[in-house]
Amino acid sequence: MAYKSINPVTGETVAEFASHRDAEIERFLAQSHEIYKSEWSQGPIERRLNVLSRLADLIESRSDELAKVAVQEMGKRISEARGEVEQIAKISRHFADHAAKMLAPEKIETDKGDAWLEYHPIGVIVAIEPWNFPYYQLIRVAAPAIAAGNPVLVKPASIVPKSAKLIEELILEAGAPKGAWTTLFASSDQIAALLQDDRVQGVTLTGSERAGSIVAAEAGRNLKKSVLELGGSDVFAVLDDADLDRAVDVGAASRLAVAGQVCIAAKRFIVHEKVAERFIEKLEQKFSVMRIGDPMDETVDLGPLSSVAARDSLAEQVRKAVAAGAQLRYGGNPLSAQGAYFEPTILTNIARDNPAYFEEFFGPVAQIHIVRDDDALVALANDSPYGLGGTIFSSDIARAKALASRIETGMVWINAMTASGPELPFGGVKRSGYGREMAESGIKELVNQKLVLVGPSQEVA
Repeated sequence: MAYKSINPVTGETVAEFASHRDAEIERFLAQSHEIYKSEWSQGPIERRLNVLSRLADLIESRSDELAKVAVQEMGKRISEARGEVEQIAKISRHFADHAAKMLAPEKIETDKGDAWLEYHPIGVIVAIEPWNFPYYQLIRVAAPAIAAGNPVLVKPASIVPKSAKLIEELILEAGAPKGAWTTLFASSDQIAALLQDDRVQGVTLTGSERAGSIVAAEAGRNLKKSVLELGGSDVFAVLDDADLDRAVDVGAASRLAVAGQVCIAAKRFIVHEKVAERFIEKLEQKFSVMRIGDPMDETVDLGPLSSVAARDSLAEQVRKAVAAGAQLRYGGNPLSAQGAYFEPTILTNIARDNPAYFEEFFGPVAQIHIVRDDDALVALANDSPYGLGGTIFSSDIARAKALASRIETGMVWINAMTASGPELPFGGVKRSGYGREMAESGIKELVNQKLVLVGPSQEVA
């Protein structure tokens, strides 16, 4: 596997790294296992949290550099890249400030004696991460892992190696020992071999459904804990009492963020029939004024996809959807200019026998479905193999809450754009994966939740 980043605007090579040999990976694993057995992992948490605090400071001090590299490697707009860098500093600081409380012993009420839970590291973790958020995806693993004391071997996506090496550099500069966080330029076979090794005790993956099923099978075969965040085809429900202008603004921003390459982006717009035509017209107008261009240009609204291959794959997906009966309401074409650009697109009339009905479109393509009532909305929303996130727009909060409880997803936002935060659990159900990242529930996914109980004292007669 080539670890090589190519600027999706210019086609120029940004960075290239040689894949690691088996002997190198064995050395990295041995080093990480040694860290797990050391005072770094087994000792007081304060030392590790100090590293996270310094990491946040370092990220902030090098924010411009980090943002520019992300733009060069995968094409997100400079404003989006700055936002990602700001977010990872916030994640690091959040766990620096709160992880001690999250992992503090927790008393259990029982008649068996004095009982409590303790939280301990479990060992080396393998992380397999994607390219769409080249820093955020790494830090949302790194911060809780460092706090808990789990060393991590991380395999980044092959198109963003420079971003991954920058994160490793910052973590080490912040004071973590070598082996606490190690970047692997590894093949799938090498990752499988790692999961077979007893020194590895868990794996976390964000990526495709296919990759997740392979990793989960390998983890299960070797009795390793796994956490998966996979595909999503998130609903964006617009009820008949919604503020349409606000729903359009948020829906367009959600669908077009990072050129549509966001797991929790609005993808399937489910709109009440009473407001459907007005909503589509407004969304079409919104898409029509998007300025597409150089992601380093502060005034640009939409940058390129991550690669020319991603652009061409999306174009073929749209073509097949239309051939199967979908109506192309707006857009639908790659742009002829240099770079991996694809215009904002709206598809309607997607029947259930159209392959697009069940697919995730990882690009600036909005699917619009029209429903007659709330029951039909829920049925359509749940008629999907995925269940990551979703959004509901309504002026009736009680009605929106009731619908949120019925939709089969791991996360639902009401009258707000889907987003993440270090204090919010992140994850899905069905083929969107299992387990959670971030927040207290996320940090406890890959730790030993150890019960300790002192039996009641016995009086001697």
